[in-house]
Amino acid sequence: MNGRSLNFTRKRGSCISVLATSAHNLILKYSSLSAFNIVNTREAHKISSGNLASRFLLILRSLRDPSDLQKGRQVHAQVVLNGLFYDNLLGSTVLGMYVLCRSISDAKSLFFCMEKDSTLLWNWMIRGFSMMCMFEFSLLFYFKMLCAGIFPDKYTFPYVIKSCCGLSAIGLGNHIHKMICLAGMEKDVFVGSSLIKMHAENGSIEEARKVFDGMPERDCVLWNVMMDGYVRAGDAKNALEIFEWMMSSGSRPNHVTFSCVLSLCASQAILSYGTLIHGLALKYGLDLEISVANTLLAMYSKCRCLRDVNMLFSMMSKADLVTWNGMISGFVQNGLRDEALELFYKMQDAGIKPDSVTLASFLPSFSDSANLKQGKEIHAYILRNNVCLDLFLKSALIDIYFKCKEVGLANKVFNMTGTMDVAICSAMISGYILNGLSSDALLMFRRLLKAEIKPNAITLASILPACACLTALALGKELHGYVLKNAFEGRCYVASSLIDMYAKCGRLDIGHQIFGKISEKDTVAWNSMIANFNQNGQPEEVFNLFCQMSGEGIKYDAVTISSMLSACASLPALNYGKEIHGFMIRGAFTADLYAESCLIDMYAKCGELNIARCVFDSMIEKNEVSWNSIIAAYGAHGLLNDAVSLFQEMEKAGYLPDHITFLTLISACSHTGQIEEGFQFFSRMNDYGIVAKNEHYACMVDLYARAGKLHEAFHFISNMPCKPDAGIWGALLGACRVHRNSELAELASKHLFELDPQNSGYYILMSNIHAVTGQWAGVLKVRSMMKERNVQKLPGCSWFEINNTNHMFVSGGKSHPDFQCIHFLLKLLIFELKEAGYVPNPDCMYPLDTYSRKHLSI
Repeated sequence: MNGRSLNFTRKRGSCISVLATSAHNLILKYSSLSAFNIVNTREAHKISSGNLASRFLLILRSLRDPSDLQKGRQVHAQVVLNGLFYDNLLGSTVLGMYVLCRSISDAKSLFFCMEKDSTLLWNWMIRGFSMMCMFEFSLLFYFKMLCAGIFPDKYTFPYVIKSCCGLSAIGLGNHIHKMICLAGMEKDVFVGSSLIKMHAENGSIEEARKVFDGMPERDCVLWNVMMDGYVRAGDAKNALEIFEWMMSSGSRPNHVTFSCVLSLCASQAILSYGTLIHGLALKYGLDLEISVANTLLAMYSKCRCLRDVNMLFSMMSKADLVTWNGMISGFVQNGLRDEALELFYKMQDAGIKPDSVTLASFLPSFSDSANLKQGKEIHAYILRNNVCLDLFLKSALIDIYFKCKEVGLANKVFNMTGTMDVAICSAMISGYILNGLSSDALLMFRRLLKAEIKPNAITLASILPACACLTALALGKELHGYVLKNAFEGRCYVASSLIDMYAKCGRLDIGHQIFGKISEKDTVAWNSMIANFNQNGQPEEVFNLFCQMSGEGIKYDAVTISSMLSACASLPALNYGKEIHGFMIRGAFTADLYAESCLIDMYAKCGELNIARCVFDSMIEKNEVSWNSIIAAYGAHGLLNDAVSLFQEMEKAGYLPDHITFLTLISACSHTGQIEEGFQFFSRMNDYGIVAKNEHYACMVDLYARAGKLHEAFHFISNMPCKPDAGIWGALLGACRVHRNSELAELASKHLFELDPQNSGYYILMSNIHAVTGQWAGVLKVRSMMKERNVQKLPGCSWFEINNTNHMFVSGGKSHPDFQCIHFLLKLLIFELKEAGYVPNPDCMYPLDTYSRKHLSI
């Protein structure tokens, strides 16, 4: 639209001229009415102008679809031909017909030829632009209307508010809300529902509720809009309260009402309430209405009631594209890929062509390396059939390629179209982190910011793990500031990512503070806090949190159980582990492979290798994780031959070993001093295309060091293709302590003090090496270094279980209730040991005799 077309000061003469030209063109173009019999010219003379106008009005009001545009133009030609165009009602109806038939260009041309003194004409134009998503023009006409001195009515504001929402112009929307209140129209049902929708969709659910509560009368649409607002806000409690209030008020629900409530039941997996709603829908005769039936299918699928899904699907007389998509998605979500594939073929046989949603729903079933070929076939189908590669489909393709470790293909899909979107970038960030490419994830995040795309809560929850992996605490704090600025901290998944980031960056205290501030903690938040306490060596806090979680009525999941079993293994606390095992059996967690693998690990670390083997043998299904757990169990108990036998069984069963498998085998060789076997397993990694990581190199260093081959270990470190980390140098330093090699210890400690300067363990270990070799100056030097760097020595502690009770002892502590008795017995045992000829080993303690005390007191 050019500036000239918005000039409202044309003279009447020019309007008449344009109108005459338009009429002439219309008559020439649409003079033949054989296809649409209205009234011919001869009959027009016999009918009065009033009756003729009434006939035209009836016909025009029936034309409401783009397919009716041709007929509408013919009627318009007859109106002009019969000189009835200057009838205000008829003229505005013609204009409305063009708007409803989505011909905004015809509506615009007609509008400029008419007198603009009627609110109705302006309303039609504002509505038309709004319907065509031309929100800027809709608002422009609204302001032009005000400038022309035409006051808006209750039919104007709903479309103006819609335009404000379409442009995310919330400030302007609030300003118009104030105008509505000044005009006294806020209690109108149409205006009120528009205001509620605007506020609800933009996160101001309290303001939406304020408008809703102020309405004197509420129709079904108003109830639905308020209910939908709560559903969008994730407030299930208030959404259901609104529904129950609506039912008690006597307002009759429609198909939108049931679809809204059932979608909530589906997202929250509230089966009991959903079945009640199903009964109500049946009572009102709306259960097989297509939108209600589709949401019912979604609800039963999410609640794993596939028998009900199939029964309902068979009862539907006509299944549309949404129905088929819902069925396929439901089967995929329940792990029934073959059934989903069968539905995919049936859908095409029924003449329904799959769209981007169908394929995006289907692709997640191919998100592992074994099914990569089928995923590529779906991608080929998309390209062959020119399926629209929208955001959802693009994200689904990127997701499966990342999960199948095909980072290059994921990058190609991302680069297929030049447009960037926050959802696509978030998927890329998550994929990079999944594949251990944290630096690439940060680059993608910077690329998103450079494109001036605002990160949302999901983006931030995706990028924070990159900060955790890179221990980039400063960047993590910057992102935390952005989270606070945009009020994202109340969302559990964002808070959980923040907790994890701080914990992995060594600030578990800040993570715990964030956890305490979450008003409504979900299972993910609890799991995050439990796992981080466990990983930071505080298993006693894990048990405290587990009890709190139970007290607050939060449901455990497989992740919670796995973390608890890991904590039991760390203590060790066999009795607690057995209790959790019983809970797993009662709570049907025995089918979870990862929880069962943790159970194997717990029993093995608590010394119950036979029970660990029984758990493994009783598993109905096994995966690489479960095989790795049992191999590690035998290796840790020094049973190398059994570990190798299990490895061979794993290969025969068709499971490919991964980097963890070889780590456990090399570790088993280290425990048993089998250098040659360990080196063979290290070399065999290349046969499986596994690239050795720092953990493997650290294990090899430990293997050499335990056998006393320190120089071979140092030579191995020197020839590494990557830079050695603290774990590798730490393994060498520990071996130097055992074999009293102070020269190599000095070299290893130099690297360690640079790589991990705040780890007190390395300083203590180096101090011990100097002490056992009598180098007291070195002891003083290390202690001075600790003091200068403000390194705090954490007291050592240990746990053991007697009669189902855990006992904790802290180095130098006297807090145990039986301390005096235990101390007396220890003295007695030491005396008896000396009487039996026991001589203390100076390699296991500081030789703090009179001479050493003299040096250390300087």
